[in-house]
Amino acid sequence: MTLLAILMGTLAAGIGSVWLAALLSFGVLARYTQHMLSLAAGALLATAFMHLLPEAFESQAGAKELFATLLVGLVFFFLLDKAELWHHGHEHHGGEHHGPEAAAHAQHDHTGHVHAAHSHHGHNHGHGHGEARTGGWAVLAGDSVHAFGDGILIASAFMADLRLGVVAALAVLVHEVPHHMGDLVVLRQTSNNRRAALVKVSLAGAVTALGGVVGYALVDQLYDYLPFFLIMASSSFIYVALADLIPQLQKRVTARETMAQIAWLAIGIGLVTLISGMAHHH
Repeated sequence: MTLLAILMGTLAAGIGSVWLAALLSFGVLARYTQHMLSLAAGALLATAFMHLLPEAFESQAGAKELFATLLVGLVFFFLLDKAELWHHGHEHHGGEHHGPEAAAHAQHDHTGHVHAAHSHHGHNHGHGHGEARTGGWAVLAGDSVHAFGDGILIASAFMADLRLGVVAALAVLVHEVPHHMGDLVVLRQTSNNRRAALVKVSLAGAVTALGGVVGYALVDQLYDYLPFFLIMASSSFIYVALADLIPQLQKRVTARETMAQIAWLAIGIGLVTLISGMAHHH
């Protein structure tokens, strides 16, 4: 039963996020990427601090060991990021308009701005390194590792509590959407085939389910260590929110946009609270 829930949760998060990303990035909604980033950051932080961490600390494990694990987890995800196997900030295109004129241009041309901002994508960052040459495979390798990790994290959350699993799966889904939108743009540059790009990213997303099954087996064997799995899940969520999503929101924007960011951050937090609240009543 739990395994079924894990499979559904991981597939929804893995593949659902890709399709949502495609709808958003190929559609009229491309301009809302920024809001998605805020929403995702809020959802991840709320899931980590209000659900995963408290659940881990309710166990018999000592606070000192758990905090040490959190620290190790944060450093570990930082190193994965350095190795380009976790989130690459440079695939994102949410607020990457360079200079005020680009920002002004974005104001005028909402739907086209993602592609416009990205036509010179590789040159703006020191690290557009050979993405076009490798056909985006580097992106997909990183994506697969990330998706596999997410799968294990979702599985551990489901093993602790079904409600927690649902919340974790949703948090992963929400934060994978802006990430996949970046991937789709990178892949679209290497091939103009929209469908091919979508299939490639979907395959990477499907690895989430594989991670879910492996996570299920792992946690089943190491059930006593479940609190530590939950802490690792938290450190991944906290790392992604603070190192990947929030920096993209820290670019100087107008007061009105800042208010919108804070509002969407609050919505992300509220959403997680609401979902878990609803689950409590059932």
